[in-house]
Amino acid sequence: MTQSSLPATTSQGSILRPALTLFAVLSLITGLLYPLVVTGVAQTAFSHQANGSLITQGGKTVGSELIGQSFTQPGHFWGRPSATAPMPYNAAASGGSNQGPTNPALAEAAKARIEALRAADPGNTRPVPVDLVTASASGLDPQISPAAADYQSARVAKARGLPLAQVQALVQQHTESPWLGLLGEPRVNVLALNLALDSLPKQ
Repeated sequence: MTQSSLPATTSQGSILRPALTLFAVLSLITGLLYPLVVTGVAQTAFSHQANGSLITQGGKTVGSELIGQSFTQPGHFWGRPSATAPMPYNAAASGGSNQGPTNPALAEAAKARIEALRAADPGNTRPVPVDLVTASASGLDPQISPAAADYQSARVAKARGLPLAQVQALVQQHTESPWLGLLGEPRVNVLALNLALDSLPKQ
């Protein structure tokens, strides 16, 4: 009997066993052990981040450091506009408006947002920071620039009956620096800042 006429099952059997063994070993490592190790390390060393960077107040979860919220009261700082549907900052439908810079709808939306900011603070004639009138690509940005926070400080101080310097100091306290002083831009988390405002003694 020549080699070519040997039964095919002999060759297949010699390949199938190590293939199944390798499949089982890799499934165990990548499907069970690796996720367990990564989850364990994350929960031990970075539990806050691993659980969604949640913000709690009085034992109740009020939001996340990573997802913005819609604030419209004059006594609160307002975040970046959000184009998510069906409501702003919808984490289940992250996305932008996809309107290009030459789209008239984008210019109209920015104009309407500027008018709303002017109406809420008629005495403020300073240029409106761009992040207060343009939505982010994700629609979920929780931060604004220090310039955007400073632009709103007088309105918030007036609405709350607080000294402007106190509100500006609070903004400064909640301004995050670039990571390692190099990566990213200075930014202010709107939810954290508003919670700090709400925790101040009533005037």
